[in-house]
Amino acid sequence: MNLIEITDINAPQMDVFARVTERELRTCEDPKEGMFIAESAYVIRLALENGYEPLEMLVEKERLEIEAAPVLEAIEKYCGKDKAESIPVYVADHDIVVDMTGYALVRGLWMAMRRKSKISIEEFCKDKKRIAVLMDVVNPTNVGAITRSAAALGMDGVLLTHASVDPLTRRATRVSMGTVFQIPWVHAGLQESEGLKVIKLLNSYGFKTVAMALTEDSTSVDNDEIRANEKVAVLLGTEGTGLPKEVIAACDYRCMIPMYHGVDSLNVAAASAVIFWELMKK
Repeated sequence: MNLIEITDINAPQMDVFARVTERELRTCEDPKEGMFIAESAYVIRLALENGYEPLEMLVEKERLEIEAAPVLEAIEKYCGKDKAESIPVYVADHDIVVDMTGYALVRGLWMAMRRKSKISIEEFCKDKKRIAVLMDVVNPTNVGAITRSAAALGMDGVLLTHASVDPLTRRATRVSMGTVFQIPWVHAGLQESEGLKVIKLLNSYGFKTVAMALTEDSTSVDNDEIRANEKVAVLLGTEGTGLPKEVIAACDYRCMIPMYHGVDSLNVAAASAVIFWELMKK
């Protein structure tokens, strides 16, 4: 290992982990790719397995052998021995990383990784039959949970509008349990996200669009007609306000989950799991 001991939170090597914002990380290496921070050995190994390049690691001393060693083995397996031997491994006491993160519960292992090159919505939609569309979903916990459900329940990918949270933020990757690395996703640009452009793009690629919304003409999620379509895109809105009215009206279907005991709706992540499950039924 290329071990480098850190005894001061203000050491310049800590900038990427402690002082550079996630927004700045997205462009600090290469405007076309950028960086992100992955947390925990499990999540990092999934990222490595799915082709993400490791740049530098921070680990608690107490976790060096237990967690860092298997990660370095994964780096050697997927990136080569030279990479595993040369990547900087910063080692610090627990008290230092607690101060750095501000979290009472610390995973003890972080990896700065390079993002993959961006792809277009057209390229993303090729060969896909079932996709989730996150319309301005701004909560990273919801983005992570929806992505996890999409991967687990057989969806082919996740499309996010420009205002939606980046799936590679620390919290989103952590909540997703690394599934953001296992299922394809694409972040639409600002112009592509304006008005009804995303819906029009999806229609042009052969997708029938389904808005998750409570309207007078909403049908139950257990709908054979929707399920029978070759290509389906499920649109999910942000917590609280949901999808914009014009988006709901422009979709081919409006769908709802039957509620009981006077409950009017589910959390968007919980609702996503229900509709994904219904879509994948034979």
